This record gives sequence, C-alpha cells and structure tokens, in this order.
Amino acid sequence: MDEHRATGTARQVGGKIEEGFGRATGDTSSQIRGVLDQAQGNAEKLYGEAKQAASEAAQGVRTAAVSFEDMVRTTIEQRPYTAAAIALGIGWLLGRTHRPL
Repeated sequence: MDEHRATGTARQVGGKIEEGFGRATGDTSSQIRGVLDQAQGNAEKLYGEAKQAASEAAQGVRTAAVSFEDMVRTTIEQRPYTAAAIALGIGWLLGRTHRPL
C-alpha cells in the first residue's frame, strides 16, 4: 500500500472522529476541522491510488516492451532472411510515403 493511501485513510478516520466529537460537544469549529481533514484525507488517498495505478500501468508497458523485444530478437535470429525482407518492405513503404507528388 502506498504511503499516501495510508496517510489519507488515517486522516479521513481522524477527521470523522473529530467531526463526531464536535457534533457531540456542539463545537462547530471541531466539526469544520473534521470535515476539512476528511476532505484532505480523501484527496491524499486518491493521489496515492492514482500514483499506484500509474506505476502498475508503467510496469505493464515495460513488460510488453520486453516481450516484444524478445519476439523480435528470436525472429531475427531464427529467420534472418524473413527479417531482412520485412525490413526492406517497411523501408520501401516509408520511402513511398515521403516521396513528393
């Protein structure tokens, strides 16, 4: 669990307690501080969740890139003539697309 998620959750819980205490004692200042702490905790928790989701997405991209690199390397090593023909075809297509009309 990300530290921001843990801190945000703790701040939310503390805010709920403070808000409840303010309601019980009739102290509107404590209630307002409690609500603000809950909002800050929620924002920090959401930041932690977004940070974790981005980290997981980046790891997925890295894994896919390594897998693609392994596939290309294996193809080049096992079928060099096919790889050369594909490279020539791609080069030819790129050359055709950049030709002036």
